[in-house]
Amino acid sequence: MFTTAVSAPVTAQAATGDTAPPEFVALHDVAPSILQEIRYNTPHNFMGSRINGYEEPLCILTAPAAQALAKAERTFLAQGYTLKVYDCYRPQRAVDSFVTWAEDLDDELMKGEFYPRVEKTDLFTDGYIAAKSGHSRGSTVDLTLVKLPAATTRPYVPGEPLAPCYAPAKKRFPDNSIDMGTGYDCFDTLAHTLDPRIVGTQRANRLKLKNALESLGFVNLAEEWWHFTYSPETFPSDYFDFPVSRDSLSN
Repeated sequence: MFTTAVSAPVTAQAATGDTAPPEFVALHDVAPSILQEIRYNTPHNFMGSRINGYEEPLCILTAPAAQALAKAERTFLAQGYTLKVYDCYRPQRAVDSFVTWAEDLDDELMKGEFYPRVEKTDLFTDGYIAAKSGHSRGSTVDLTLVKLPAATTRPYVPGEPLAPCYAPAKKRFPDNSIDMGTGYDCFDTLAHTLDPRIVGTQRANRLKLKNALESLGFVNLAEEWWHFTYSPETFPSDYFDFPVSRDSLSN
């Protein structure tokens, strides 16, 4: 879950505003067939609890990013797949929660799944956690592909045994995603999109997602196969803090 280390200050709107600018939309209103599994609205994430600011399991994006995803979805539907988003716009308050969590070295509740081979003391220096995230600008999305007809994914039960996110697909937590070689939000070098250890079907699956999205203006983050930013960004330097909810949208 690489965040973006930047020196640009959070704007006044990002710090205090609870209403999104009119350029933001709910993805469901633009592309209703895209599946949404907003992990930070659930306890199934690297912190093990619902994240501050995620009031609803809702994907919010800038309109150009949402429209580009709708184009990608039409292409994938014709091929027998659908997109599924894990995270979209992320409020600054959520990023602040990540930082606070990373500084608490005693809290390793979800280490067994999300960062088995990374020491928590290294999360900042290794780039997994930072004070700012491109998600807070509204044009970045975490997503995968699901083969149709989509199977259901059972909910995570807090306290259940954890399996490493880099384990074989049948051994890690079940996900209706096609096999991308790791689970989502895997703090491990195997999650790097073009890691040479990822071969065969897993590599082909990553490239299927990457190539299609890049043809529509998205840019992949090399360290995360699931992370894409639409370019040009509507807000290239603003970091927002309105909560993830329908009430935050002004349209």
